[in-house]
Amino acid sequence: MAGDHHVTLAWFHCFSGIAGDMALGSLIDAGADPDVVREMLALLPVDGWELEVEPVLRCGIAATKAQVRTREAGVIRTAAHITALVEEARLPERVAARALAAFRALAEVEGRLHRRPPEQVHFHEVGGLDAIVDVVGTAAALEILGVDEVRSSSVANGTGMVRAAHGLLPNPPPAVVALLAGAPTHGVDIPVELTTPTGAALVATLATGWGPLPSMRIEATGFGAGSRELDGRPNVVQVVLGEPAPAATAGGPGGPWAGVAPGQPVVLVEANVDDATGEVLAHAIAAVLDAGAHDAWVTPVVMKKGRPAHVISALADTALAAQVAEVMADETGSLGVRGAVLDRWPRARAGATVDVAGLPVRVKRSPGRIKVEHDDAARVARLRRLPLREVLSLAEYEARRAGPEAAPDPAPDDGA
Repeated sequence: MAGDHHVTLAWFHCFSGIAGDMALGSLIDAGADPDVVREMLALLPVDGWELEVEPVLRCGIAATKAQVRTREAGVIRTAAHITALVEEARLPERVAARALAAFRALAEVEGRLHRRPPEQVHFHEVGGLDAIVDVVGTAAALEILGVDEVRSSSVANGTGMVRAAHGLLPNPPPAVVALLAGAPTHGVDIPVELTTPTGAALVATLATGWGPLPSMRIEATGFGAGSRELDGRPNVVQVVLGEPAPAATAGGPGGPWAGVAPGQPVVLVEANVDDATGEVLAHAIAAVLDAGAHDAWVTPVVMKKGRPAHVISALADTALAAQVAEVMADETGSLGVRGAVLDRWPRARAGATVDVAGLPVRVKRSPGRIKVEHDDAARVARLRRLPLREVLSLAEYEARRAGPEAAPDPAPDDGA
């Protein structure tokens, strides 16, 4: 597929979460030659590792297990060390960029969690050779398959507690929650770490869009297996490869939408509320956003008998619509909600992090526009006692000065 001239899209279906070895296994299962993956990995200036690939079954589904065997123990690397390893390897440009983006996102998140500069972050679980092979191997497999664009479904996470280098952590771990900021996620009542920091970093930095299977001409699919069997649930991640569907033709929508490609399906969830205070409505907005809605808003209306009221609306991924509707009903006290399936056409955007007055500020880039993340700017304004408008201006300036190569960061969804 790498020799084709058309755009190749990869969609990850993370119904049982995602980990680095699962992502790599799925791409090998979909057709990436493991020997060519090993050849690219051999460019890394480290040895003591082997990549084993074996066919397995998970709840009856045939999948590929990518297992990295290493001969090192207890090695803890800094983010700067891992960056140097990848840069020294002289990997193909897109392979290096994708791998570095994942490690940079991990460093940013771990730095915020442990209050350290990103480059000085010590990676424990993700600093080992196995994680480096998983990340670089996944980037290599994408290149072998000629993948130009990656998208993902909502990402599943487990419950309870998990053991990490620092002791017990809540599940999903704080790093996973931070990495998936802005991405659709959902919980599954299984006391297992379904999504790992490495898997979250890969999907957060690779994906340019989220939602159900996009409109595409499917060419290949693969399943990557997790380490353990789960009760009643296949512990696999699926990848679907293909060519994005061409624009709609004569049979498609007419008028101003003629010739427009199908959009990403979303559900508009709404309820009419005539007995809620402004504080309750504001809390309901926050709650549906926390439940995974892309965007939410309130519209004043006049109901029957001239009663003043409000319509609370939310846009949600189809996989999360029921969850958002339940939260909306609970928070507003409404006896029912309604929904309609719509299409949306989100513009391509990329996230980055810039430095303002010594503190990180996230920005979103889209064609012809840079938008500063308000919460980050407000935090800097408060801590540095600067006017908010000055922080916004400085962040935009730094983003334009840094150019497209600014440190990638998973960009929050802004509700298109």
